[in-house]
Amino acid sequence: MEYAAIAFRRWAARGAHFGCIAAFVAFCAFPFYWMLITTFKDVHDLIDTANNPFLFNLPPTLENLRVLFGETRYVRWVFNTLVVGVGVVVITLLLAVPAGYSLARLSGRWGRQWAIGIFLTYLVPPTILFIPFSRIIGALGLQDSLWSLVLVYPSFTVPFCSWLMMGFFKAVPRDIEEAAMMDGLSRFGAFMKVVVPLSSSGILTVVIFAMTLAMQEFVYALTFITTSSQYTVSVGVPTFLVRGDVYFWGSLMGACLIVSVPVAMLYNAFVDRFVAGFTVGAVK
Repeated sequence: MEYAAIAFRRWAARGAHFGCIAAFVAFCAFPFYWMLITTFKDVHDLIDTANNPFLFNLPPTLENLRVLFGETRYVRWVFNTLVVGVGVVVITLLLAVPAGYSLARLSGRWGRQWAIGIFLTYLVPPTILFIPFSRIIGALGLQDSLWSLVLVYPSFTVPFCSWLMMGFFKAVPRDIEEAAMMDGLSRFGAFMKVVVPLSSSGILTVVIFAMTLAMQEFVYALTFITTSSQYTVSVGVPTFLVRGDVYFWGSLMGACLIVSVPVAMLYNAFVDRFVAGFTVGAVK
């Protein structure tokens, strides 16, 4: 009897554990299921409140995708978003990696104070800064240009990524750099050939973080861009698929699904390094 009770408790614990995981997976996957089913639903199926919203009550249709690709510049917006994202990632890496390394090797009270100060700039709401940034963009003559976004977005990606990389570089022992320098490498050579490869998880975290922020940002893109051909996805989709009180829900969900699936796959492919990037960078 005692063995049966132990076995029952063990299987009950496993069942509860599996149930929690299944509930969490269903919770995380539900938005993708909702976007997928809404993308291929007929308009009458969507607006009829008597229908089951979780199933196809009418045959699936491709009309929503036809509207998305045929009546909007969605492909152009995706291309613009990728251009801005790549530019922001490059600038962020060029500034955040050296800044993080410098802060990590700056010992004493000044190092901690500079690190806290840089991180606090990330907490400034973007809605406060878009007016002065618009004056700067106007003075540079970059209105209605993707370059305006490429130059402005690093203002909130660089501070956090510098702080994040600082934690990673602190996790790299100084002895490794000193040994590389004793073998004939300069400090810059030791940094590039030893420290950077050991911090690849942090660099990958910076790339994913900066790309995600560039893809989802709305306020600056709406303020600086006025021509539809220069829109990014975050601005173009709601501008053209929300007309007054008419919402093209099928096309909206299709646009969201197309851009969110690659990002989800990227996170899933590098989830171990991504989690390590945030935990090590935050704790160390």
